[in-house]
Amino acid sequence: MTGWRRSSTPRPYRTATVLAACMAAVGASLAGCGMLPGDSGGSRAPVTVMTFAPDETRATNMPGMPAMAQAYAKYVNEKGGIDGHELRVLTCNERNTTAGAAACARRAVKEEVAAVVGSYSQNGRAFMAPLEAAGIPYIGGYGVSEEEFTSYLSYPVNGGQAALLAGNGRQLAAGCRKVSLVRPDTVAGDDLPVLLNTGLLSGKGRPSTDVKAAEDASEYLEEAAEARDEAGSEKGCVTAVLGERTANFFDSFRRLPQDDSDVRISSVLSSVGQPLIDRTGGAGGPFEGAFMTGWYPEAGDARWGTMREVIRNHAFGDNRIDPADAGVQTTWIAYTVLTKVIEALDRDSVTPGAIAHALDTGVRVDTGGLTPALRWRFEDMLGVPGFPRVVNPKVTFQVVRDGRLVAERPGFVDVARTMSDAPMA
Repeated sequence: MTGWRRSSTPRPYRTATVLAACMAAVGASLAGCGMLPGDSGGSRAPVTVMTFAPDETRATNMPGMPAMAQAYAKYVNEKGGIDGHELRVLTCNERNTTAGAAACARRAVKEEVAAVVGSYSQNGRAFMAPLEAAGIPYIGGYGVSEEEFTSYLSYPVNGGQAALLAGNGRQLAAGCRKVSLVRPDTVAGDDLPVLLNTGLLSGKGRPSTDVKAAEDASEYLEEAAEARDEAGSEKGCVTAVLGERTANFFDSFRRLPQDDSDVRISSVLSSVGQPLIDRTGGAGGPFEGAFMTGWYPEAGDARWGTMREVIRNHAFGDNRIDPADAGVQTTWIAYTVLTKVIEALDRDSVTPGAIAHALDTGVRVDTGGLTPALRWRFEDMLGVPGFPRVVNPKVTFQVVRDGRLVAERPGFVDVARTMSDAPMA
């Protein structure tokens, strides 16, 4: 960046104003205004991107992410686009399958998108290979696949599940004598106990008990009983990270026969959010007093004000979008990154290679305090095994009080050291 500032007026409108003045001065001679044959008159090419996420599946569904992307496009296009470029958003149902993820990526390549932005998929290998072959950057994925933190074309905006679990361990170490972790019996789930335990140990806590569970079960009574028994009756804690099925687990936990234990529950904000807390009774429900670890400030924070306004004005009545959902929030931040990059490029045609180059060489993105300032230069990356491309290893500690998620402590907690210490394979 050179330090000069452009007007916030969209490029086509600036050009039109200058052209009108110039034509008046030279008697409507386009040549006198420096116009070349075939010049578009200042209009800029549209920028097409894709957002994909699973919907209507038996496991985790994220319909709010593509819906937020569409609302963002309406928002910026109403203002003249991003630096004069109309934003066109394609959406794709990833279906929580490798075939679905690969199909979305192939469609992105076929449609010649400039980037895939604010998307969710556990099937990183399936979608990343086609994107890499076409040179298409992946900006602000949700953070649940290994490839999001290893691919040279991935630009994460948070520390993914790894940061949440490391942070959750740190948070629980302060108040829990014993911890049970309930997590998916999947390859991706196998890393979670390692990260949680590293966080627990860094906070002088004990390693957790690992309770494996099916990712798509309708009830978890057996796992809930095991987790409660292993946590013990004195300052015991049960934390569950099962994505959308976390609600099913805590419903099973609530229905266990009462005993004399006083176990406190916990989760991370990729699995539990304010909508679930509201649906399960708020202050009178099972989550009252629960510890929660998130990537971003609590949903009621004023820094989400612009996003909330965009949802009100451009997605009114669309019940897929909840501003308290971590997927919706991640998509908002990812599109903020895209906007900053396009503005920094300041060119008539935006290509995948131009976006990737701008990110690699140091475009700095201010997200208004929703994250630390983001940059993806080599020196900005955490560089630890398993997560080399993490540039934001910070989390927030929250707690449910009177039925609302609020900050347990102010500001961000840096878990870079905890992630670095985790003995990942």
